[in-house]
Amino acid sequence: MNHPRIQRAPLRTASIVGLGSYVPERVMTNADLERMVETSDEWITTRTGIRERRIAGASETTSDMALEAARRAMTAAGVTAGDIDLIIVATITPDMPFPSTACLVQQKLGADRAVAFDIEAACSGFVYALDIGARFVEAGAHETVLIIGAEKMSSVVDWTDRNTCVLFGDGAGAAVLKHRPGARGLLTASLGSDGSKAGLLELPGGGSACPATAESVAGRRHFLRMDGKETFKNAVQAMVSASNEVLERCGLSIDQIRCVIPHQANQRILSAVGERLGATAEQVFVNVDRYGNTSAASVGIAMDEAVREGRIRRGDLVLLVVFGAGLTWGAAVLEW
Repeated sequence: MNHPRIQRAPLRTASIVGLGSYVPERVMTNADLERMVETSDEWITTRTGIRERRIAGASETTSDMALEAARRAMTAAGVTAGDIDLIIVATITPDMPFPSTACLVQQKLGADRAVAFDIEAACSGFVYALDIGARFVEAGAHETVLIIGAEKMSSVVDWTDRNTCVLFGDGAGAAVLKHRPGARGLLTASLGSDGSKAGLLELPGGGSACPATAESVAGRRHFLRMDGKETFKNAVQAMVSASNEVLERCGLSIDQIRCVIPHQANQRILSAVGERLGATAEQVFVNVDRYGNTSAASVGIAMDEAVREGRIRRGDLVLLVVFGAGLTWGAAVLEW
């Protein structure tokens, strides 16, 4: 296999040295949803590929799930809380508007030395956090960076909207980034945004544009809203374009990629992206059937499972590709 060209020539490389994920114990099946809204297992499965999803308990917060995923990633990496220099949490369902969920995770971990902040890029959040964290490592600003994608989507889903409530689940995925001598790690990443289409997928209430009032609550403006048809079209186009861009930067063809890990939005999007990239079904990792769309947690959970299942081994080339509200999207190539 020809070695890909490293596009951005970092001062140091940045590698994922440990992964961890967490999903809540409660399983919500399509049969459960049939008792809540007018839908059916056949309707959900044929349109989304989702058969079940995990739902956090009433007292289980985004930071709780982030904490557990972080601990597992740190164990895999062989690092302690005292080693962590930076914590980045990607989420659209923070415990509260402020302080940041990252600061809450820092306190729960006991990572007293760490700088901590959140980013918001919806379902693209994990790849955004990966690119940001890697740049700190490459520049030598931080030695050990913890990135986490964590979501309690069940807290913002409108359980009366059968078109959206069937799609989402809860969970967290985490990775520890460090410079690993002799490894190339993250080869390149490409991120994109288009705010002109922000209205396709949004949660309109709760911010300065629509503060919480009796009227906003009654109008269900504090729940997620989505134009599914337009979101699908934009997702496929952006994910394919971003993937081709990073492959071209590295001088790679899709057949040189061992594993493609896309954001687990729904099976139709995964199939369309895989087909347009020319990837085989064996290359594309899928777990949307078991977890649904976990937003920023999606890629982290999927990558952790792929590694534990032996789908990714040392030296393999991996393509990550994501799309989310904003609109936001991104892709990255890394050597495991």
